Formats: sequence, C-alpha cells, structure tokens
Amino acid sequence: MHEALVLDNQPKLHARAQGLYLLLAALFISALITCNIIANKFIALDLLGKTFVISVGVLPYPITFLITDILSEVYGRKRTNHVVLAGFVVSLFVLFILWLGHIFPAIESSPVKDSAYNTVFQNSGRVMMASMAAYLSAQLVDIRLFHFWKKTTKGKHLWIRNNFSTIFSQLIDTTLVVGIIFIGTESQANIPGYIGDGWLFKVICAALDTVLIYAIMFVIRKQFGLTHGQEIKL
Repeated sequence: MHEALVLDNQPKLHARAQGLYLLLAALFISALITCNIIANKFIALDLLGKTFVISVGVLPYPITFLITDILSEVYGRKRTNHVVLAGFVVSLFVLFILWLGHIFPAIESSPVKDSAYNTVFQNSGRVMMASMAAYLSAQLVDIRLFHFWKKTTKGKHLWIRNNFSTIFSQLIDTTLVVGIIFIGTESQANIPGYIGDGWLFKVICAALDTVLIYAIMFVIRKQFGLTHGQEIKL
C-alpha cells in the first residue's frame, strides 16, 4: 500500500479535498434518510428479465454503498466510519422529528390530516429502527471488507473490493431489515422472497455501478495526483 497523501502544504487542494469529503458525506446521509422515509411503499420492478418485489427505499440505497466505497478508496477507513456514524445520529434525529409530528394533532384546515400522516409514517419507528440496526452492521462490514480486499490486492483491482464487499454486506443488510420489519406482521413464506429480491437487486446495482466508480475515481485521482490505492489524509 502507498503512503497517504498529505495536502497540508497545498491549501487549495486541501480545501478541495475537504469540500469533496463533505459533499460525499451529504449525499450519503441524504440517500440514507430518503431510503428510510419512503421504505413503506413496495413496488414490482422489472430488471434484466426478472420482476423484483422491493421497497422503494431500496432504489436509492445502493448509492450509499457506492459513496462509502468512494470514501474508503479516497479517504480511508477512519474517515468513512465517521460518515457512517454521522448517518446513524442523523437517522435518530429524523426519527425524533417524525415522532413529534405524530404526537401533535393536525388542525382542521391542515392539508395533511392525522390519518394521512399516520398512514405514511405509522410504521416509521419500526422501519427506521430496523434500518439503523441493519445499516450500522452492513456499512461497517462493507468498509472492513473493502479495506481487506484493498490490502489483499495491494490497491489494485478496484472492481473486486467494490463488488465483493457489497455482496456480503448487502446480504446482512437486507436480511436484518426485512426480518425486523416483517417477522410477526407478514407471512413467513413471503419473507425469504423479499430478502432474495432485495439482495439480488442491490448486487446487480453494485455490479452496474462498477463502471461509474472507475470513472469517478479516474477524475479524483487525476484531480489530486493520487496513485492507485493511495488515500488522502485529512
């Protein structure tokens, strides 16, 4: 592995690296919160000749793993863990705000009535608790596996760590989320299908975003003069 790139003596590049880190962190947390809020709606999605029955919350979720892979590749494990933990804290805050919205009754002229609010968010507590338990487990496993493969391949073969870290971590995530949400509320016979569809959809997305992460890393490496496997130390 290469020595980390220190930009303290290059203030413009250092500020640019910090800005990129904050942008990626903001995109990560935005995608994460959106996943949780819209997770109660389920859809049938046709992809590559197969019909997937998934929560719409799954649609933006692969973005979070793409971003953590980019963060891991550019800024290292410690900085990526900081973003993951920040996402957990923000999720708790959003859960608190949703609870506040529930306990205060709507006025008569409110365009959103209590019944409509509760229909959308009544399961948010369980969904978000399930999501947060799965989220922390899966993201931390993803980061650990990513750096295991990065060390094993000596910083080469980005596609290996991008895909193999996601395959295992997404299985953990999908199993925990579906299990916590549906055990006791859904037929046991349907749960394996939900897990399989959700996991396979995420794996396909991870494979498809391989080209995207290579393109993004090409631009970032060129911008900061990084060699393959080298990280920026902030």
